[in-house]
Amino acid sequence: MSEDRRIIGITSVSHAAVHTYELSIPILMVAWLAEFDELSRATLGLAVGVGYVLFGLGSLPGGVLADRIGSRSLIVGCLVGMAGGFLVLSLSTGLVGITLGLALWGAAASVYHPAGLSLITKGVDRRGRALGYHGVAGNIGIAMGPLVAAVLIVFVNWRVVAALFALPALAAAVYAYRLDIDEPVADGGTGADGEKEGGDSHGFVGQSRALFASTFAVAFVVVMASGLYYRGVLTFLPDMLAQTVAFDPGWSVEFEASNYVYSALLIVGIAGQYVGGRLVERGTERWMAVGYVAFIVVALAFVPVLNAPVALVLVSLVLGFVLFVIEPLYQNAVALHTPPEARGVSYGYTYFGFFGVGALGATLAGAILTYSSPSVLFVLFAGVGAVAAVAAGYLALAD
Repeated sequence: MSEDRRIIGITSVSHAAVHTYELSIPILMVAWLAEFDELSRATLGLAVGVGYVLFGLGSLPGGVLADRIGSRSLIVGCLVGMAGGFLVLSLSTGLVGITLGLALWGAAASVYHPAGLSLITKGVDRRGRALGYHGVAGNIGIAMGPLVAAVLIVFVNWRVVAALFALPALAAAVYAYRLDIDEPVADGGTGADGEKEGGDSHGFVGQSRALFASTFAVAFVVVMASGLYYRGVLTFLPDMLAQTVAFDPGWSVEFEASNYVYSALLIVGIAGQYVGGRLVERGTERWMAVGYVAFIVVALAFVPVLNAPVALVLVSLVLGFVLFVIEPLYQNAVALHTPPEARGVSYGYTYFGFFGVGALGATLAGAILTYSSPSVLFVLFAGVGAVAAVAAGYLALAD
């Protein structure tokens, strides 16, 4: 097996695992609320929030570690930690155990993106396709995680489901540990595909200053805007769909048509990831700018179709494609605007911006929907897309 295939294989499996766990948690929450009388939606929300916050905030130290100890070791630790978190959940007897299990999962999962993307962008020759396959695997986890959890929990207790979910990650950790990968060591020379040169002599603080004094700062704006748009538009979309008369057939919540539309949106994202990976090879910054213009168009397209069922389904599916076609493009843009020896740190900042800062998009969306209307929400997030489009256009012109 070639080096490229080994790297693509382990990163794709790990990426799918990260998002499988992330999206299976809401399914388990239903069972926890039913079993534990001490839990309310507020207290459980705080517990889940701990895990998701750590998932975002841990990206930056994860990036530092990726540069210092290597990506493979960090990926092994990520897989073991995530499995351990779900084993803790399977043994939980209440709020404390659930919080500890989710915290362990979140802390472990947080290191994956900087480690995995650093390994791909430094170690794979055909980077665009690798990022596309990597993204496809992540979207498979996003789509299949909640589906598998929901099906299993019909037949077995949620504790068994949590324990079963731990097994694939442990198997992947053993495989990653035994995998022979020659991780590239940056020497401060010229990077591949026009990547910037740089040095590691100033440590984390010096690297950070150098990164934000370069065009990486513009790429970081792109990433933060992506995260805000992603969380802001997606978080309340199922609720908005469910409130549309044509999407409420009167069944129980498990069978609402809006849930199927939302799942279809995530599945369409698989194709988006693949196409995005191919576009990387045709000019990253140019196609990234086009993608963010599409963000604007799609957000504005929601405004006139919120009460038109067929059109709303079509726009939602287009949203799924556009949201995920952009991912390989901004991931490669980060690589193009950072030196290889600071790649882990750069992806640490990237996913701190995407998951950490981006989480504010959900808060903003909730406030808008409480005090205003869905139309205002989509117009506002069209503006967020415009910020990303301008920043991406700047990178395209500066290239």
